[in-house]
Amino acid sequence: MRFTRCLDTVESHTTSKPNVSRLTCIDCPEKKQALGQRAKQATSTLSFGQNVTIQTNGKDRYGRTLGIVVLQNSRNLNHELVKEGWCWWYRKYAPGDTVLEGLESEARQAKKGLWIDPHPIAPWEWRASKKMKMKPQLDFQISSPERPTTAH
Repeated sequence: MRFTRCLDTVESHTTSKPNVSRLTCIDCPEKKQALGQRAKQATSTLSFGQNVTIQTNGKDRYGRTLGIVVLQNSRNLNHELVKEGWCWWYRKYAPGDTVLEGLESEARQAKKGLWIDPHPIAPWEWRASKKMKMKPQLDFQISSPERPTTAH
């Protein structure tokens, strides 16, 4: 299988039909997010054009294959991206993964990749903030109806 498009969602080819996979347990910055393009480039540098193996873990809600990408040199791409500081350990989906926890902690301490930013925004928070901006804001106030007064 050969890689042709990369981030934390990758496109690979076994035949003429592409396969879209989501790297499990990690979350890279979005392309339009700070350092998103650099994270994409790092993923490409590690994997583009290589013959890889994807160890699958089912499908996500979008129908993408979930998996761990094993590179030609037997390294785990998911781990390499966390180790080099280009993505977050996705605690929500891998809460007890001590390997990813340790790799992220080391990358943070060494200020590698996105950790050069003193206050990086996690992709799930960035996506949520974008959704909030898209929702229409109601700009009016509801007041209680006036009650008629009666003279005594």
